[in-house]
Amino acid sequence: MDTQSLTQFFEWCLIINGSVIFVWGMACILTPDLLYRTQTRWFAMSRETYNVVTYCLLGSFKILLILFCIVPYVALRVMGAG
Repeated sequence: MDTQSLTQFFEWCLIINGSVIFVWGMACILTPDLLYRTQTRWFAMSRETYNVVTYCLLGSFKILLILFCIVPYVALRVMGAG
């Protein structure tokens, strides 16, 4: 696999994962009660616990997005592969 293909791969990973985190974040902002009611049907937890879990998952996803999508993409672009 050449560097041009890798650059395109990481670019699409960034677009797709960035879209996922954007939609997830907007859903948490715009419909927090609906999400809470939906999730507590399967997993009984308090609202405070739900907020902490959601915040931690969003933060973890963001860190993984930076580490595994943005950093390799930027490194390939700096190398001049894209």
